[in-house]
Amino acid sequence: MCSLTETRLKSDVPFFHPDCDITDARFGKYVEIGRGSRVAHSHLDDYSYCDRFADIANTSVGKFSNIAAFVRIGATDHPMEKASLHHFHYRSSDYFEDANDDEAWFAVRRSRRTTIGHDTWIGHGAQVRPEVKIGHGAVIAGGAIVTKDVPPYMIVAGIPAVSMRPRFAPRVVDRLIELAWWDWSHDCLRAALDDFRNLKAEDFLDRYEK
Repeated sequence: MCSLTETRLKSDVPFFHPDCDITDARFGKYVEIGRGSRVAHSHLDDYSYCDRFADIANTSVGKFSNIAAFVRIGATDHPMEKASLHHFHYRSSDYFEDANDDEAWFAVRRSRRTTIGHDTWIGHGAQVRPEVKIGHGAVIAGGAIVTKDVPPYMIVAGIPAVSMRPRFAPRVVDRLIELAWWDWSHDCLRAALDDFRNLKAEDFLDRYEK
């Protein structure tokens, strides 16, 4: 009889490395948050992780997202249309004993949500701006600054980021989205592990499409 070893990641509690700053955030199963990362007003769904010193705000992250070190998602804006950009007029309680913070401004910030699809890869040091949607399976190159929506399974790079090439032909993309393997149970993922490791996407689809 083979013995089972305990896994590092758990279904019932996220794995936080040291020095994380978590505010009003929700996490799915088998989620990992890298050292020194900040996550605020966001949700990371099952199996997603971020590496060291990621900064994620006002964002909904899908399943199986791979977020590299020093990525920033949903960076908060300053009020450029007002007379001053500075904190003093919205973080006012830090500066004036008789003033409250401008909660209306913070509500506007939190409403400008970024959406990251399933099985995405966001490379080292990339930035994804507020209200941008990253499609399933997309790849964001390291150092890119993404200011516009990215289609599913597209690779983008640059400042500002532009499309480089799709990962797969359109028909394969449609089949992967239809298969939606990211919704499989933990047991089904384990059963298909060797095929995830060894089969190319089209061969995987041929095996598992109903």
